[in-house]
Amino acid sequence: MKLSVVIVNYNVCYFLEQALLSVRRAVEKLGQPVEVFVVDNNSVDGSVAMVRERFPEVHIMANRHNPGFSRGNNQALRQAAGQYQLLLNPDTVVEEDTFRACCEFMDAHPECGGLGVKMLDGQGHFLPESKRALPTPAVAFYKMFGLAKLMPRSRTFGRYHLGFLSPEETHEVEVLSGAFMLLRKEALDQVGLLDEDYFMYGEDIDLSYRLTQGGWKNYYFPGTRIIHYKGESTKRTSVNYVFVFYRAMVIFARKHFAPGRAGLFSLLINAAIWLRAGAAVLERLAVRLAPLLLDAGLIWVGMYFLKSYWERNHKFVPGDYPPQYMAVAVPAYILVWLTSAYLSGGYDPPVRTSRMARGVFVGTLLISAASNFLDAWRFSKALIILGGVWAVAALVGRQLLTHFIKYRDLRMSERRQKNIAIVGSGPESRRVRKLLEAASVQARVIGYVALAPVENLVPAGAEAYYSASHAALPEAPEEPLGELRQLADIIRLYELNELIFCGKDLPASRIITLMLSLPADPPVAYKILPEDSQYIIGSSSKDSPGDYYALDIALNLYQPRQARAKRLLDVLLSLGLLATSPLHVWVQPHKSRFLGNCVAVLLGRRTWVGLRYTAGPARTVPAVVSPADAAVSAAPLNDTTKRRLELLYAKDYETSTDLRVLWRCWRHLGGK
Repeated sequence: MKLSVVIVNYNVCYFLEQALLSVRRAVEKLGQPVEVFVVDNNSVDGSVAMVRERFPEVHIMANRHNPGFSRGNNQALRQAAGQYQLLLNPDTVVEEDTFRACCEFMDAHPECGGLGVKMLDGQGHFLPESKRALPTPAVAFYKMFGLAKLMPRSRTFGRYHLGFLSPEETHEVEVLSGAFMLLRKEALDQVGLLDEDYFMYGEDIDLSYRLTQGGWKNYYFPGTRIIHYKGESTKRTSVNYVFVFYRAMVIFARKHFAPGRAGLFSLLINAAIWLRAGAAVLERLAVRLAPLLLDAGLIWVGMYFLKSYWERNHKFVPGDYPPQYMAVAVPAYILVWLTSAYLSGGYDPPVRTSRMARGVFVGTLLISAASNFLDAWRFSKALIILGGVWAVAALVGRQLLTHFIKYRDLRMSERRQKNIAIVGSGPESRRVRKLLEAASVQARVIGYVALAPVENLVPAGAEAYYSASHAALPEAPEEPLGELRQLADIIRLYELNELIFCGKDLPASRIITLMLSLPADPPVAYKILPEDSQYIIGSSSKDSPGDYYALDIALNLYQPRQARAKRLLDVLLSLGLLATSPLHVWVQPHKSRFLGNCVAVLLGRRTWVGLRYTAGPARTVPAVVSPADAAVSAAPLNDTTKRRLELLYAKDYETSTDLRVLWRCWRHLGGK
């Protein structure tokens, strides 16, 4: 056995499918015996069924829990028999010659214990973690406190990613990336498998270090390239990533550095953990709250001038309003107006003035009604009404200005549709169109770019525009937009925002070459439709979650208005259940878990009804009960049926559905 490929998967079925398709092509090019293992860590997105159906040659290991990345890899490595053993992430695409080129390099360098390759993100940008140095206390300090980012090419401060070494040349390095880590079995037998103390992150650093300590060399090899989407498997922007990643570095320090240095290293890393986690939380809150805070400030300023004007010209009893008016009453008005506007969809894209006005109008009615019952806080109905008018003007005006700065027009209610071109054959182009239509993707498909030479571009004005939201999708035009060599001109001529490459027609190496050769301006997003797949996959950057267009993406459950209503229902139910818990907690088999679920749902860590057997988007929180739990069946439901019921629930979601499910599952609200 020349090569063993090991992939550990967790709920990224759409990326795993593409990775295995690229592995299959690379195996064919290698022309020597290869075995492929997929270790699934209890995914709920149908990954195991997909592998068994589409890739019968793959050895699948389906775990009933998630033991982590290291243990998952070790499961397969203990059975692997290849001379070389590759640890590969599921969110990668390898070139057709990757296995051949890497095995030839290993054959020619018997001292090489581990090999890494040139990695690119979903937009074709070089990933600096393709080559790394050992995170000594100094190197880790420079990275965590931003000095490495400020001076990436410095031999002192830029060592973490070895920015002073050319990414186009082969180098001996200290640390390899676990996304693509080719290991010599002889070396692995000598130094041991992955350290299972690491749940995720750090295990690649640990193994790389043990290889060098064992007398082997690690190399960075740019002779072949892979795409590594990163976002979907690492969730780099989350606070949880900060804690898990840097704590893995603490484990490494305690294991390999002298006790004195390890203590200092742990102190520095723990300080950095809290600094980075705090910064991530503050940044996320700032981005989300900035529009609301700006709107609140605009309304408050307007109310101040309205109050001053009313006091001087129209107040029935001359004199100033008490200080409590601006300090307490007006902030309360603003809170009601903004909350009502938010709940009415005033902040949902595309922005609609009617929703904002309706929300403020309802808020004004609530404020007026409440003031009738609070004599001490009854100031002026006229100011409430004038304030409501000013609130509408301020909120709409601010949104108009923001929209104009971004788009240079005032058409707020229009959805910004992307201009998409498909690179591939006519039949695959039509398949892409059908997938976009089924996923309700808001985009105009301009046409397709032919792989074979054509006479010239379609004359300006002759192109057809297609909206993916139309009920009936027209057939693709017979004439392509042009040929592959004209792709850069086509992007500029049609002002394209996105290219979709057809994996059936284009090898991965050609797609990667095109990504690297196309100009960065104007910016264009890249996605790939793998052969015979239902997913169109891409990622906008190394730090963003991988995104994809799929048949089940247009789910009512994740529309802003429905998600907001569901969250409001969760909060009200949790408050009601906690308030009345002495009356009904006794019917719950698991009383402490029931109370814990009430608190968790109230804090937004769980939802009462949701997806338990199907993987949702990254923002999905765990559910206490599933709509499948409320199904009436004489026999137990299998996992496929449960996932199908959950998909129907998500597709046609209404808040009344949650109430029906909870009524049927009342005694199970203390579930795990």
